[in-house]
Amino acid sequence: MEPIPPPPAAAPSVPTVGAAVPVRDRRAPLLAFGVVALLAVIGLGVAWSTHQRLQQLEQELVRRQQESQDQAGEARLAAKQAQDLSRDAAAKVALLEARLAEVAVQRTQLDELISSLSRSRDENLLADVEASLRVALQQSAITGSPEPTVAALRQADERLARYNQPRLERVRRAIAKDLDRVKAVGLTDVAALTLRLDEAVRLVDELPLLAGAEARRERRGGASAAEPPLPPNPGLLSLDQPLGAWLLAQWRFISAVVGQEARSLLRITRIDSPDAMLIAPEQAWFLRENLKLRLLDARIALLSRHFDTAQADLRDALVALERYFDRGSRRVLSTAELLRQVSSQAKAVGVPRADETLAAITAAAAGR
Repeated sequence: MEPIPPPPAAAPSVPTVGAAVPVRDRRAPLLAFGVVALLAVIGLGVAWSTHQRLQQLEQELVRRQQESQDQAGEARLAAKQAQDLSRDAAAKVALLEARLAEVAVQRTQLDELISSLSRSRDENLLADVEASLRVALQQSAITGSPEPTVAALRQADERLARYNQPRLERVRRAIAKDLDRVKAVGLTDVAALTLRLDEAVRLVDELPLLAGAEARRERRGGASAAEPPLPPNPGLLSLDQPLGAWLLAQWRFISAVVGQEARSLLRITRIDSPDAMLIAPEQAWFLRENLKLRLLDARIALLSRHFDTAQADLRDALVALERYFDRGSRRVLSTAELLRQVSSQAKAVGVPRADETLAAITAAAAGR
């Protein structure tokens, strides 16, 4: 079957010019324009509101950032202040600990003082005597002199004698025994020995050397044993003089002159120390200065209580004195004897200890 064709479309109606338009058709564009304008106003309002809120958010962010920075600065300042406070607190704690230690020491000293005051008079006296005696023993051990020990023992005996307590008589007897034992020991008087060494050093410049002494002896021997006078010169032979007598006089005169010249050219001397005789005049100063230095070293060794070193220096000085100086001179002999005395007395001798006195004091204190 064939399809039925659609009916023909009606032709659009074209308004004619001057024809009237309906009111509904005129309001539609105005309504669309109004809707668009309203939407535009609403969009602008929304955009303005959004912009204002963005500005407010930005200002809030800036304000909060500034507050955060301020809070961070305040936090750093607070941390620094806290650190300073902690440092000050640590210093104060250390100061308090130091003061606490001082208070503890003072308390200990106060306790000792109270205990010492609470002791009896006898115990205080014995304690003082023992302390002074121990200090004197230490001084004697350091200086090597018995004087501190002797002075301490005498002072202790005087104090005990003034106290006049029968129970302390044993201590006084022990003090007397120790005092006699200390005095009986022949100790080295270092002060006197150093004075003798100073005198020896002073005499070194005045001691004659062996070389100069030999020359002076030869000059004195030549002056004392003067050459015999020459016989008179016979001169020329005269007419009234016998020939034999003139020849004999000539012979005597010529032999005397030749003998005197031979004796002046040839001299025999015995030399026991060739090296001492060969010292030049400019070397004599160094020889004397070396001898002085050796004596000063011995003096320093004596003051330092090094007696072995002092003995070695004195031996070397004596060897140099006997080797290079004139042993026939009285000054050289006296100086050598002085050095021998110092060497014989420079010996290490121990200072006796007052052990008996200390034991008696301990026994008396325990018997209380």
